[in-house]
Amino acid sequence: MIFSTIKNYCDNLVKQFDEISPSRKQLLEKLSDYIKNKIQNNESVQLVYICTHNSRRSHLGQIWAAVAANYYHIDNVKTFSGGTEATAFNINAINTLKKVGFKITANDVQTSNPIYTVRFGDAENEYTTCFSKVYNDDVNPKSHFAAIMTCSDAEQNCPFIPGVELRIGTTYNDPKEFDKTPLQDAKYEERSRQIAMECLYVFSLV
Repeated sequence: MIFSTIKNYCDNLVKQFDEISPSRKQLLEKLSDYIKNKIQNNESVQLVYICTHNSRRSHLGQIWAAVAANYYHIDNVKTFSGGTEATAFNINAINTLKKVGFKITANDVQTSNPIYTVRFGDAENEYTTCFSKVYNDDVNPKSHFAAIMTCSDAEQNCPFIPGVELRIGTTYNDPKEFDKTPLQDAKYEERSRQIAMECLYVFSLV
C-alpha cells in the first residue's frame, strides 16, 4: 500500500484538478488516450520522461507517474527517465520528495551519480529506480514507449527519438533557477506538486 503521507498528498491533489488549464488538460489527455489504448490491447505501458540533464523534472515525472498508476490501481505501467546528457539525480529534488514521504536510499554515495531506490509504498513493487542517464541508456525501452518531454531544451535538442510511439511536450519551468536562493525549497515543492497533479490527472482518465 502507498505510504499514508503520499496517499494523503494525492488525495488532496485530485480535488484540485481545476487548477490545470483547459489547454493543458487537452495536452495531457493525449497521454491518457495512449495509455488507455495500451491497456485495452493488453500491452505494457512504457513512459520515458526526458529532460536535458535528467536530474530534476524528468525524475519527478518518472516517480510521480509510477505513484499515479499505483494510486489508480493501473497495472503493467513502467516509468523511466533520461536526458540528453547524464549528470546526477539532484539533491534538492530528492529532499523535496522526502518531505512528501518517499523513502529514498542510494546504493553508493561515493559515486557522483548514485543509483537511488525511491520507495512510495510497502509492497514489493511500490518503488522505482532513479539515476541520471541519457534517454537511450540500456535500462530504458528501445521501442513501444511514449516520450514525455519535461523541458523545452530537451524538446528542441531531441529532434528524433528512435522507437517512440507518442512524443508529447509537457514542459515545466526549471526549479534549478532558484538553487541557493531563499525560494529554493518552495520552487522545488511547487514543481513537484505540479508534476504530481498532472500525472494523477493523466491516470485518472484511464
